[in-house]
Amino acid sequence: MRLPLALITNVRLLNSGFRIGHRIHNGVTKTSLLSSCNICSRVERKWIKPVGFDTGVKTYNSLTKQKEPLVLAQERIATWYSCGPTVYDHAHLGHACSYVRFDILLFIYVKKKGCKYLQIFLNISPTVLARMHEEEFKRDMQALRVLPPAVYMRVTDNIPQIVAFVERIIGNGHVYVTSQGNVYFDTQSIGDCYGKLVNLGGIVGELGMFTIYIYNFFSPPKFSQIPMFGSQLDIHSGGIDLAFPHHENEIAQSEAYHQCEQWGNYFLHSGHLHLKGSVEKMSKSLKNYVTIKDFLESYTANEFRLFCLLTRYRSAIDYSDASMNEARSTLSTISAFCHTAQAYMQGHLQCQPIEEGILWERLSSTQSSVRKALADDFDTPKAVNVIMSLIHHGNCQLQPATKNNGPRCPAVFGAMLSYVREIMGVFGVDLLDRKEVHDSSGVLNNVVEELVHFRSKVRKFALSVEDQASQNPQTGSEIQKRHPQPDRVPLLKVCDALRNNLAPLGVHIKVRFLPIRLSAAELLKENSWLLYKHGTL
Repeated sequence: MRLPLALITNVRLLNSGFRIGHRIHNGVTKTSLLSSCNICSRVERKWIKPVGFDTGVKTYNSLTKQKEPLVLAQERIATWYSCGPTVYDHAHLGHACSYVRFDILLFIYVKKKGCKYLQIFLNISPTVLARMHEEEFKRDMQALRVLPPAVYMRVTDNIPQIVAFVERIIGNGHVYVTSQGNVYFDTQSIGDCYGKLVNLGGIVGELGMFTIYIYNFFSPPKFSQIPMFGSQLDIHSGGIDLAFPHHENEIAQSEAYHQCEQWGNYFLHSGHLHLKGSVEKMSKSLKNYVTIKDFLESYTANEFRLFCLLTRYRSAIDYSDASMNEARSTLSTISAFCHTAQAYMQGHLQCQPIEEGILWERLSSTQSSVRKALADDFDTPKAVNVIMSLIHHGNCQLQPATKNNGPRCPAVFGAMLSYVREIMGVFGVDLLDRKEVHDSSGVLNNVVEELVHFRSKVRKFALSVEDQASQNPQTGSEIQKRHPQPDRVPLLKVCDALRNNLAPLGVHIKVRFLPIRLSAAELLKENSWLLYKHGTL
């Protein structure tokens, strides 16, 4: 299919400053417009360290294959582009994993600084189908608590701008046009600049012709052109499977368009999501996927974000019931600590003497270690491990006691609680989100509450005592002793077994040891209080 005559005419008129090359490739004669000066000479490709604001973070850069200091063009502002989905069907967990992982990085950055974030939808015909799945994708991302970009762009809404983009590349002398009117990008026109993300080992020069199809009048480009950020982009992100040729071609075209040496400063790539035991990534073509909607019927957004946090964003990640249960258990432990600490601060829990100095020390070292972990290429699993260690030491000191043996220390637990909630909020995990509880397990909460209510009644009955008289050997007077009735001891054991069995399921029953003289109503009210994984019931 031929390009419009006006566009072809423009190609023919742009002779000044360019040399015309005719090449035969696969039996087809192709005419090239070659610039008299290449934007990248045939020398070793070298990454140019940006000049600007040093964030203090080091991130793995696919351009250099090593960690580099993250330097932004503007202080407190990061221009960040992320590949969007082709909205022809339901989004699945493979999509969600990549978007949530980079969203966590965004949360970490945006909470402290700022970001201009752009995402492009590869919108396809028919329009109604595409728009339907586009809205579904947005709802899925919202359900997973993914921050929306500053700008959503559709390819099909920007065809005139794409035509202008291609015209400028033609004008800059980096294309050739076939007799059918198709426009191809000529990688030889940019010297050794093609292959910044992948080492092609000189294959471009050896083949003599290594081309990228970029335009046919009735077929949109296969990859995104992004002129709105100008000639410099701070960060570009996407799945590792898109590095070549998708991102490689974006670099080539954008640098040819802007006539710059380095368009994108940092390229971040996330690892694949695999079903456990499979070497293949989750994808629609392999029919081994789980839709986000189906997933959220069994798990919560907080649990999925914990699942993503437990591995580095660049690593492959295995999805299974076991890995999700690990994430659920981790979240349950964090939530339980928050509620236990809250109960202690409010005076509802008496504990052994608190070693306050040790906890303040642990909190300070945790904050420092988490900062270092996140500054080291966003090492979230290490950060989570450090946080869990802090929680472990907090739990070790929140052991119930029969009486208050020393001064209370609510301040240190208040500081610990505030920090845990804050840092989990930085990761996009909302420990105070009650909506998620009611949406996913409102009925279950009521059932658990009734179960604990029943257990309290049974335990209160089992704890009823009988008086036994004995003689004081020194004075000879009688002493009244109170003992549990022997036939009720098994009931106490069953109550303890129920408490122990519920704990691995995320339901924690804390027992307070109170004087037996309390009335039945007071005992029922005070003796047990329930911690379910998302809240206090």
